[in-house]
This record gives sequence, structure tokens and C-alpha cells, in this order.
Amino acid sequence: MLSVFSAPGRYVQGADATQSLGAELKHLGFDGPALIVASHSAQRLLSPTWKATFGQSSISYMIHSFGGECSAEEILEIQNSAASASCSVIVGAGGGKVIDAARAAAAALKIAFVSTPTLASSDAPCSALSVVYNLDGSFSEYRIHRRNPDLVLVDTSIIAQAPERLIVAGMGDALATWFEARTCAAGKVKNMRGGASTHSALALAELCYKTLLTDGIPAIQSIRQKKPNDSLERLIEANTLLSGLGFESSGLAAAHAVHNGLTVMPQTHEYYHGEKVAFGVITQLVLEGAPKHEMTEVLQFARSVGLPTNLRGLGIINPTAQDLLAIGTRTCAPGETIYNEPFAVDPTIIADAIAMADAIGSA
Repeated sequence: MLSVFSAPGRYVQGADATQSLGAELKHLGFDGPALIVASHSAQRLLSPTWKATFGQSSISYMIHSFGGECSAEEILEIQNSAASASCSVIVGAGGGKVIDAARAAAAALKIAFVSTPTLASSDAPCSALSVVYNLDGSFSEYRIHRRNPDLVLVDTSIIAQAPERLIVAGMGDALATWFEARTCAAGKVKNMRGGASTHSALALAELCYKTLLTDGIPAIQSIRQKKPNDSLERLIEANTLLSGLGFESSGLAAAHAVHNGLTVMPQTHEYYHGEKVAFGVITQLVLEGAPKHEMTEVLQFARSVGLPTNLRGLGIINPTAQDLLAIGTRTCAPGETIYNEPFAVDPTIIADAIAMADAIGSA
């Protein structure tokens, strides 16, 4: 099996980076028209800057207001908007679901895609993967696209204005990167791009974890002050770039599969992707029989930054055996990343591991 490493064409990060968006598009040879797929908060924060930067670069653009869910229906609406305006590039502006939907539409139309996250709440911005949900909020499918974004532009001044909970959720998503990557690399299973992991991908995944432990709490302090500091810059890079490259070029395993399983419980729909993934990490460590010191380190980190460590923290109070089995059944759906673990699994094994993770996290 060949090793495969994937990455965005260009990554730009820093304070007020959005001011250079038009120039960056010109640098890459994109003249527009551009369709900006944006959340309401992104429009509120960035509309004046878009007007200025696209005006300075003489790039015409229009805005598509994101409908709230990365669903097949929303993706088709974006496609139709871009096609009707003969757009040559789609820009996703907002959180992970906005970016995933915009990416999927650009891939379907075979046009350029630019990722401009306004949150560091997931590792979506750098990847060639879209997580698609049903309209009821339950997980539907992963869509793997031909290539990564042509440009990822991360404005840390904007991200610093986001609620603390969102960057903490990004830490939960990033927390899984190292543990899933090492499992996939050890098992020599295919990564998200269809090849074996490279040493560089594994090193980036480990650096992601170490950055979380070092810069997580100082970054939260920066968020509370609403201004970027060096720790926040490094933490945003970990949540966005290191986690994105690490998961995609090494692979996913139990943590993300458990996330998908948790979405069958309606109570979890108000919780963020990374919050559910964080509990998935604890479950994965239970499944793999991780040493006590490792479990302790993960739990201490999660508690220190405010990530859920048990089912109650995800809205699931007093789950029944049937609830746990339902989560386990969805976790073990055909094609799920749970099968990248180096042992046989079934819904009952997963249900038991979730119950044990819940007990450990609660204690």
C-alpha cells in the first residue's frame, strides 16, 4: 500500500487575515465570480471586510446564507446558487458545517474552494472531507472529495471573538487526532485519502496533542480577553492545521465512530461535534485498554478546559441498556471507522465500553 499525505494548497493564518482574501485569490489565479457561503455571524463580522478586499482585487462576489445544517439538500442549494452565477470559486465562511457544505458543493461543480473559518471549533477547514447530516441532525455520511481546499485563510482576530465553548469544542476534535492516528498507523490501515500514513502525518498528530496540553488553558484566557496571544495562535493552528492534516493523512478510528453513534440520541444534537468526539476518545481508550496514566492525562486535560467526560455532559441522563445498544449499533454501521481498531467489535462491546467510559469520566 502506498503512503499518501494530503494538505491544502496554501495555508494563511494571523490577525486580520481576511483583509488579504482578495489578494490571496488573485495570487492563486482566481478572478471570480465568487460565491461566499456564510453563516449569519460570519456575515455580521466580515461583510465590510469582504466588500473592501474583493473591491481592491476587482473580484465580483455574492453571498449565500447558510441554512444551518450540512445536509444533502443544503449542498444542492449551494450548487445551484454557484452554477446560476457561473462562479469559479466557492468560499466557505463560518464553522465546520458551513465549510463542509460549501466544500461539497464546490467539489460537485469541480470548481475551486477556499476555506475561511471564523471558529476553531473543528478540524474541518483543511480537509477534503465533508461530514453530511440528515435534516434531523443525525449523521448521514462522509463525502470524500478529490482534493483539499485551494486556500485556507484563518483570521485569528475573528476567532478570538468567538464564544469560549466553541474553541474548547475544537480542542475536543483535535484531542482525538493523535490517538486515532497512532491506532491507524500501527494497524497499517488506509487513511482518509486511501493510503498508508506517513511519518510526517503521525508527527503532526502527536504535535497536535502536545500543543493542546501546553497551550489549551492559556488560549482560553486569551479568548476571555478577546485578543489573540501566542498560545491562542498555536492552539488555533493545532485545532485547524495540525488536527486536519493529522486525521486526514493518518486516519480515524473509534473516537469519531462513537461520535456518529451518539448522534442517534436527540439529546446530543445541541452539543458540538468536538464535545461528542472528546467522549469518543475516552471510549476509545477504554476499548484499547490504555494505561492508567494516559487515561488520567486525557481526563485531566478535558476537565481543565471544560470538555465533557461523561454522558451527562452530553445531555444523556440515566441511559438505558437499549440506549447504549442503539449508540453501539450506529457506531458499528458498515464502513464506519470503528473497524480501524485492531480487534473485532460489535454493538454490545461498544455499549459496554461507553458505559465504562461514562463511569470513569464521572468518577
